[in-house]
Amino acid sequence: MQTKNTKAFYLVPYFAWIVLFVIAPIALIAYYSFFDLSGNFTFDNYKNFFTSVYLKLTLSSFWYAFLITLFSLIVAYPTAYWITKTKHKQLWLLLIIIPSWINLLLKTYAFIGIFGLYGPINAFLNVFGIGEKQILFTDFSFIFVSVYIFIPFMILPIFNALDKLNPSLIDASRDLGASSWTTFTKVIFPLTTNGVKAGIQAVFIPSLSLFMITRLIAGNKVITLGTAIEQQFLVTQNWGMGSTIAVFLIIFMVIIMIITGQKDKGATSNGNSK
Repeated sequence: MQTKNTKAFYLVPYFAWIVLFVIAPIALIAYYSFFDLSGNFTFDNYKNFFTSVYLKLTLSSFWYAFLITLFSLIVAYPTAYWITKTKHKQLWLLLIIIPSWINLLLKTYAFIGIFGLYGPINAFLNVFGIGEKQILFTDFSFIFVSVYIFIPFMILPIFNALDKLNPSLIDASRDLGASSWTTFTKVIFPLTTNGVKAGIQAVFIPSLSLFMITRLIAGNKVITLGTAIEQQFLVTQNWGMGSTIAVFLIIFMVIIMIITGQKDKGATSNGNSK
C-alpha cells in the first residue's frame, strides 16, 4: 500500500504539468474560439473557417508542409543511411545536430544575408554572368530554409531505426539473390518505417504552423495556418478567429500523429524475425 502511495506521489508533478501546460491552454483556446470581436458568444468563427479563404489557406499550409517534409525525407534518408555506414558515425551525427542548437532567428537572418541581392549566392551568379536574381521572398527560399532547419529532426529518428536494423537480414536478402533495390524496398525501408514516421511527425506538424520564416524569408507571400493565427492575434486583435484556427490546427496535428503513429508491417516483421 505504501508503494502505491509513493508512486501516486511521484505522478503528481507529471499530472500537474499536463493540466497546467497542456490541457489548460487547449481549453482556453477552445473557450475563446466561441467569442467574436465584441466578446459575444457565437459560432460564426467556425462558420467562417469553412469559407473559401480559410479552406485555401489550410490547403496551402498542407501543401507547403508536404513539400518541406518530402524534401527533408529525400535528403535525410540517404544521409542517415550513409552515416550508419561510416566509421565515426557519432561524430557525423553530432555535426548534423549542432546547427539545431543555434537560435532559429539567427539562422533565418543568416539566410536573408545569403539569399539577398548582395549576398554570396548572387555574387556567385554574377561571376558566371547570370546576373542578380530575386531569391528571397520566393517559394524556393521558403522551402529551402525550412528544409535546412527541420532536416536534423528527420535524420535522427531514421538514423536510430537504421542503426538498430539487424544486418543479418540484409545479408540474408542478398544471399537469396535479391538486388540492392529489392533489398532496400523489401527489407530495409519496411523495417525502418517507424523511424520515417517519427521524422514525418517531427517535420510535418511544426511545418503547418510556421510563421517567422514566412515573415522573414517568404515576405508574407507564403501564408500558413501559423501566419494566420499570428495575424488574428497581433494584427486584427480577433482572438476568437485566431483561437478557432488554432483549434483546427490542433485537430490536424492529432490526426497526423494518429496516422503516423500506427504500427506498421515493418515493425511486426522485425519483431517476428527475432
